[in-house]
Amino acid sequence: MKKRHEQKLVILSIGLMMAFSIPISLLFNSEKSIFGYPMILIYLFAVWMISIIISFVIVKKYDE
Repeated sequence: MKKRHEQKLVILSIGLMMAFSIPISLLFNSEKSIFGYPMILIYLFAVWMISIIISFVIVKKYDE
């Protein structure tokens, strides 16, 4: 894997650290719910799923 693709994964990791930080996560801690699930759970699992998809695309597309 080339250096620039490794850098994309590092940037993704830094973005995830910011997305999962307490101040950002608490923005979604509300009484609202989607399909009976609290917003904070929807947020956490959505960010997690999107990060898995992005990392899969980076590794699969640029695997050399």
